Formats: sequence, structure tokens, C-alpha cells
Amino acid sequence: MSKKEFRVENEYEYNRSGPVRWIFSHVMRYPWLPLLVTGAAIINNFAASYVQVFIGRSFDLINTPGWATTALLGLALAVFGTVAVQSILGITRNYTNEYIAQLIERNSRDELYVSLLGKSQTFHGRQRIGDIMARATNDVRALNIMFSPGIMLLIDGLMGIIAPIVLMASLRLELLLVPGIFLVLFTITVWDYARQLNPVSLSMREQFGRMNAGLAESIGGIEVVKGNAQERQEIQNFVTNAARFRDYFVEQGVIQARYLPLLVFSLCLGGGFFHAMWLWRAGTLTLGEVVTFMGLFGILRFPTFISIFSFNLVQLGIASARRILELLNDETDLDENEAGHQAPIRGQVTFDHVSFGYNGEPVLEDISFSVEPGQTVAIVGQTGSGKTTLTRLINRIFDAGNGRILIDGCDVRDWSLESLRSQISTIEQDIFLFSRTLAENIAFGVPDATQAAIEQAAREAQAHDFILSFNEGYDTEVGERGVTLSGGQRQRIAIARAFLTNPRILILDDSTSAIDSATEDQIQQAMRRISRQRTTFLITHRLSQIRWADKILVLSNGRLTDHGTHEELLARSPAYQRIFARYD
Repeated sequence: MSKKEFRVENEYEYNRSGPVRWIFSHVMRYPWLPLLVTGAAIINNFAASYVQVFIGRSFDLINTPGWATTALLGLALAVFGTVAVQSILGITRNYTNEYIAQLIERNSRDELYVSLLGKSQTFHGRQRIGDIMARATNDVRALNIMFSPGIMLLIDGLMGIIAPIVLMASLRLELLLVPGIFLVLFTITVWDYARQLNPVSLSMREQFGRMNAGLAESIGGIEVVKGNAQERQEIQNFVTNAARFRDYFVEQGVIQARYLPLLVFSLCLGGGFFHAMWLWRAGTLTLGEVVTFMGLFGILRFPTFISIFSFNLVQLGIASARRILELLNDETDLDENEAGHQAPIRGQVTFDHVSFGYNGEPVLEDISFSVEPGQTVAIVGQTGSGKTTLTRLINRIFDAGNGRILIDGCDVRDWSLESLRSQISTIEQDIFLFSRTLAENIAFGVPDATQAAIEQAAREAQAHDFILSFNEGYDTEVGERGVTLSGGQRQRIAIARAFLTNPRILILDDSTSAIDSATEDQIQQAMRRISRQRTTFLITHRLSQIRWADKILVLSNGRLTDHGTHEELLARSPAYQRIFARYD
């Protein structure tokens, strides 16, 4: 299923819905499965209750003068058959419920993953990766456990109350006196328990996310931690988060300790026995009916006992669903415009009075310039002048706050985002590589690329020789984020990736900063070849690259102070002269 199809199918299910409704929408994708579970639970619990009826009848039978052995044998066979039906239905119910739980876990995780990939960079910039991972793994898993065994036990518990009480009423209506009192007290207790447990469950899930986020940040930044000798401080932070997580578990245990339905059940069981014996002495009940009544009353112990466990799992599942929905429903300021303009890009780029800022702080102000197809544009300026931000507006990592950015005369917001980004390639100084083989990293933008094409791209990026120096060659597994490679090696893999995708617009953000001069000269020649017939934006401190640009943009404090060729700017622009002198 494509990303578009998945989103269209599921959009109505979570948009502005509460956690219970969202969970229910997932269940109702497979309506026959929950009906099968519920039906099996109903029959199973009535079968269990009828066993008590058969036992009670056997007591009346053996107290009857001249009772027949065949009649007792018939009751024994009835008990055997009922228990056999229970076993078959129990297996059916358990298997079906587990199947539903696995489906919901899979669908919820898929839905969350698709949603996360569709969010804008602004959204991801304010999220903590560890917390997102906790929601995508632990919270989604909690939904599974909510159904199996949570919901299954809840349904069993409900049917374990209804079935015995229905059969008690079929014996004598007056027998419902004590069970009725028990039901009232049990309902009040469960309601109060759920009311107290709900906020604790949500706080526990949120604290787990914070603890996981802190752990992910510490491990991800382990070089910084060790380089600044902050191991002790990070350990203390983790211990503090873990202690808070533990405190919520303790608070949950305190709530459970105060929840005493079994005491209520025990008192009511004694009262029910006294009432049944009173009726037997009055001649209203037979001894067998007393036995049946007490057996049915004893069945009520299961929902009483299991209610703590099942309600806890359900509350945790609802709390987890609420956390997942926070991500699904979080508004993104990026419209993918899947039905938008789709066409091969020629490479004309126009900035028309473009302004942009982060959190209200201006970064770019009133930027206007135009680039013709096939031109190479160098962007220069001091650190923080907005060079990288400007290039990120072209492929809509961010959207401009004011003004327009046109590609081939069409506003980038009118383009299909997928079509737009598939024709733009960016190589940044901070290279990200996946924990996959070198070949897979190079072919990331072209998954069906041949081995010959991959190797040719690597040769042009001057990466082929060092790749072959590894024992596994192109099948060498790269460590997380490419930590097993040097900075220069990572950059050459990223350049090879760009060469292979053959983009119409190429953005190079200080992409050769970690490469030695000899290798850089070879890569520059390849870049000049790849830059022909495509538009290239170049952010660099290397004069050799700036000089051969067709146009140079000079940025200062978020404003475009001048633009032109190297010779023109060197002759008239004091800002460029200062930059050039510093680079030189």
C-alpha cells in the first residue's frame, strides 16, 4: 500500500478523535473477529455456569429415593460435554483475540510511521527521538497487551457476571438479593478504581517517554558526554528519571492495594450462603438448588479477582493510545500537495521577496534573485547569515513565511512534494548514513540501481578505491550514522548517492569540507561534469569552488546584499571583498 493510499484510508479514523474511538475504529476494520471473540466468550461463560446447574441437579437426584444410575450418568456426560465445548471455545477465543491484538499493533505502528514521515521538518525539530521511539514501540505494544489479555479478560469478566446472575434468576428471583448488593458495591469500586488509575497510567507512559528520550540522547551524544567528562551527571539524570518512573509504579500499586473487591466478594459470598440456607430451611429451595446457587456465586470470584489486572491493562492501553494520537493529530505546517504539479524540472529557480524565520525570529528577509537552468550558484556569507536555510526552502524542508519560491515558474507549494524532492538532491556537511551496506547507502535514492551504476557513481565520487579496501567491499555494513567511516569517506558516499540519483537541482552544503585537497580536486572535476545541464547551489568556503560559479549570492544577517560573478563582486562589493579576503 502506498503512502498516499494509507493516509487516505486512515485519515478519518484518528483525525480529532479520542483514544477510545480511535481504538474502536481499528477494531472495526475486522468486524467479524471481535464478534467471534464476544460470541465465544458468551457461550463459554454460560457453559461454565451450566456445569454448576448440572452438579446441583445431581445432588437433587441422589437425594431422591430410587434414583436411576442412568440419569446420573447422563448428568455426568452433560458436564463432560459442556467442559469440552468450553475448551474448544476457549482456544478459539484466545487465538482470535491474539490475532486481533497483533493486527492492531501492526496497523497502529504502520499508521504512526506513515504519519511521522509525512510531518514537516519543523515538527521533527521540536521532538525528542527517544520519546518518539517509546511511542512507536512501547506504547504500540501496550495496545497489543490491552487486547490480549486485557480486553479478553474484561469480556470474560463481564460475561462471568452476567451468565451466573441470569441462571440464579432462573432458579429463584429472590436469590438475586445478595448478588445485586454485590454488583452495586463492585460497580462503585471499579468506577472509583478506574478514576484514580487513569491519570497515573498516563503519567507513567509519559515518564517512560522522557526516560527513553534521555537515554537516547546520552547514547547518541556519547562522544560529547565522554569528551566533557559528564558521565556522572548523565547517570544521575537517568537515575532521576528512572526513579520517577518507579514512583508512578508504586503509586499504581498503592491504588491497587486500596482496591478491595475480593473483601466485598467474600462478605457477599457469606451473606449469599446464609440467605440460600434460609430459603432452603423455609422449603423454598432444594438442596441441589443451594449447591447450584453457591457454585454460580463462586463463579463471580473470577471477574472480581481479574478486574484489577484487566482494568490496569486497559487503562495503560488507553493512555498509550492518547500518546500515539498526540503525534498523529499534531498539525504539520507542510502540505504535501499530492495532487499538485508534476513534471520534469528544467532548473529555473526564482526567489520572489522571500522571508523566513524560526519561532518568530527572522532568519531571511526579502530575498529576491533568479537562477537559470544549468547555472551554478555559490552562496557565501558569515556563519548564521542564513545560507543553509535558504537552500532548505528550495526543496520545502521548510516553507517560506512570506514571498514565493518558483521552480520553472511554478510555486514550490503548488508542486507535488514527492515529485519536487525526487528531482532535488542535497549533500550536507553533516552526512547521515543508514546502518546498511555501502551499496544500499549509495543507491538509497534509486533502490533498483544496478551494481554497475552504483560502482560508476562511487568512482566519480572518488569512493570506489576505499570501498574495495574493505573485506566485504560494497557489501560492507556501515555502523549507525556511518560512525565506522571517516568524515571524508562519509561525504564521498553521499556525493556518490547524489551522482546516482542524477538530480535536476543539486544542493552542496560544504560537502567537501572533510576531504583532502588532492581528492577534492578529483571530486570537483566530477562535480563540474554533473553540474552541467542542472542547477547547482553551492555553499562552501573553498575559493576553487566559488570562482567557477556562474553566480554568487552574498548574504549578511539574513539579507541578500549583492549578487553577481566573482569578478563583478570583487570589484564592487565590500562585503564580498571581506569574505574573499578571509577565505583567501
